[in-house]
Amino acid sequence: MRRPGHENVATVLVEPVALRELELDLMALDLWVWPVATAQVHEDGPRAAFQLRRRLVEARRGAWDCAAQWVPVWVAFGASWRTGDEPLPWAAHQALYDALDAHAAHVRYRRGLGGVRRLEVTREREAG
Repeated sequence: MRRPGHENVATVLVEPVALRELELDLMALDLWVWPVATAQVHEDGPRAAFQLRRRLVEARRGAWDCAAQWVPVWVAFGASWRTGDEPLPWAAHQALYDALDAHAAHVRYRRGLGGVRRLEVTREREAG
């Protein structure tokens, strides 16, 4: 039995006033921002976003309290970073972390990637 496909994503908390600028900067690198509240992989996106944000903030035991009302997003990698089913190259990770670090005052994230069900809109953007 083969595991269903997934999307490698970074989970990031973003200050709402900085979300648009971050999204534009990441788009230039073929990195795509998906607010968890509106991602099609959840039946109740706003609830999933609330739970994810709460879990991330509480895990930092006060260090991320400033992000208690920030927007949880996933950052996915565009087609230019992928080679078939091969793992993402380290350069993709480094480009993501460098871009997020450039916005350090407005983002909170833990290095490392997670996986979510395929974000179908990513495929539509790449096909278009």
